[in-house]
Amino acid sequence: MSSRVTLYQSQAIDGQIAQVPLGDLAAAAREGDQAATDQLMGAVHQLAVRYARARLGAFAGAADAAQDAAQEVCVAVLTALPRYADRGVPFEAFVYRIASHKVADVQRGVMRRPVPTEEVPDSVDGSVGPEEHVLRNDQAAQVWSLMDKLSPQHREILTLRIAVGMSAEETAQALGMTAGAVRVAQHRALGRLRDMVKAGAEGLS
Repeated sequence: MSSRVTLYQSQAIDGQIAQVPLGDLAAAAREGDQAATDQLMGAVHQLAVRYARARLGAFAGAADAAQDAAQEVCVAVLTALPRYADRGVPFEAFVYRIASHKVADVQRGVMRRPVPTEEVPDSVDGSVGPEEHVLRNDQAAQVWSLMDKLSPQHREILTLRIAVGMSAEETAQALGMTAGAVRVAQHRALGRLRDMVKAGAEGLS
């Protein structure tokens, strides 16, 4: 199983994923088509990494944690594939339901994990200083704190549209909505965020 997941990860990185609807690939994979299975899981890994990076961006070690989450998603999707039934909902929605649970598990693990202390460097580091790192992390934490106050649907839409960079049509496919409904929900979610930011700023003045 782990060697297969490594293969799918390699394909996703190399960009060797055919532009075929995931539902079609899933149907072929369930019939035993190994090439379709490889393409499907490569696409799943790519989607899972993008999603996990967006949701874990505020945590230390997010890149490694995102890879761990994506691998867990691949294993879960591959395991569930024989039982998957197409009920008219896009396969992307099935993937993201699994991804949301797996990323939440990894997120809890990251929050509990101790942050390693780096060794003292031999020379002066000209990169971003600790103060700026703290500021950036604090700003990211504030953003995610506000995001957590949105409804689950609004939070997911903003994650997929803004953080992951998916189009309204792609987001609609992933969540089983229409593109118009995604745009309306996104507008409302952004309005809600603006109201919360404004309220927070007024509270500090």
